Amino acid sequence: MSNATEAAEHPSYLQHHFSDAAQQQESAKLGMWIFLLTEILLFGGLFGFYTFYRAWNPEMFYNAHEHLNVVLGTVNTLVLITSSVTVALAINAIQRGMKKRTILFLAITVGLAVSFLIIKGFEYAEHFHLGQYPGKFYSYTGIAGTDPHIFFSVYYTMTGLHGLHVLAGVIVISWVLYRTSRNHFSPEY
Repeated sequence: MSNATEAAEHPSYLQHHFSDAAQQQESAKLGMWIFLLTEILLFGGLFGFYTFYRAWNPEMFYNAHEHLNVVLGTVNTLVLITSSVTVALAINAIQRGMKKRTILFLAITVGLAVSFLIIKGFEYAEHFHLGQYPGKFYSYTGIAGTDPHIFFSVYYTMTGLHGLHVLAGVIVISWVLYRTSRNHFSPEY
């Protein structure tokens, strides 16, 4: 078989090291499951960290949580849920061959993710203004109980890592958005 014949039989979306699309799809699924497992382990460890410190310092965690902005936290939760919906709608649209709708939903998702980061920035700015820093840098005196810096250390660790994940998502989804606009994805892909 000549290279021209092989190229004609080999779809553009099929990577050269896979024998067919089914093998490529199964490999991608396995890779995604491994990635999700590592994320569960990472965030599971963080939630365990939170749970133990909260159990050891219940009064301090209760008093410190009263100083979080419930409105901004609620808005950010709604933003994240909505962005999950827009990603699902983008996947559905590309599967149905609706490129413009796919691009729209991906752009909305990126916009929501950036909104999430901006809102989180306002939350952090509010805490920093009050001196509610992590660890030894904590200087706020308006919370009853002992060592509220522990709460804010846990808070910044968990929300900061989540923010980095959202930023990585912005980069990846922007790349997918660009490739979608260049016709690299189709229902067959």
